[in-house]
Amino acid sequence: MHRVLLEICTDGIASVQAALDGGADRIELCSSLPLGGLTPGIGLVEASLSLFGPQVMVMIRPRGGDFFYSDAEFEVMKREVRAVKAAGAAGVVLGLLLKDGQIDLMRTQQLVALARPLSVTFHRAFDQVPDPEKALEALILAGADRVLTSGLAPDALSGSAMIARLQQQAAGRIAILAGAGILPENVAQLVRDTNIRECHASAKISREGQMAYRRPGEVYGWQESHADTVRQIRKQLDELELGHFMA
Repeated sequence: MHRVLLEICTDGIASVQAALDGGADRIELCSSLPLGGLTPGIGLVEASLSLFGPQVMVMIRPRGGDFFYSDAEFEVMKREVRAVKAAGAAGVVLGLLLKDGQIDLMRTQQLVALARPLSVTFHRAFDQVPDPEKALEALILAGADRVLTSGLAPDALSGSAMIARLQQQAAGRIAILAGAGILPENVAQLVRDTNIRECHASAKISREGQMAYRRPGEVYGWQESHADTVRQIRKQLDELELGHFMA
């Protein structure tokens, strides 16, 4: 079995450091993960590139909510792709749908062309489409390099049957990046069940804020990636590749 790539989803510099320390191959960089991930500030992009190296995929998403964007929002997305490209990232992560839930092929093609030679991932907007097989062919036509998906399920293990079908349909024309709910205890089973070659995880733990003064009712904690969890996922994948798991 070829090496299974591990991508860690990060939304802060501490998470980027954890991904590096834990042995991640690549990171997806965004902000506002509670909203599903938005475009990060250029300062975080530059700092992450300095720390992690070029294997940084940057989220291009101008707001939370659905994935049908106005003309003004699409112009913002184009500006953000240009900025990320100039910064030296490995690629961009984006997703655009039409009102009926189909892939917005025209705009996706435009952003792919604008991003080149960067790599392009179509994110979990894919999990909102009515016909995943048709959507996958549209993304291949658009020129996307990979699609991040949970198999249209709440988590990747629950959606493993669909992920396996998409992996077979893709037939090397586009990479299937499985994500959502991936943990050290389930990642090997997921790879065995789907034959995927790329995994996406957040590997997060809860952190408590350090402020001594706190106003009642305010939230002072947050979540960030944890190096030990990243390391455990990487270990499971490495052992799987070495044949320590029986099919």
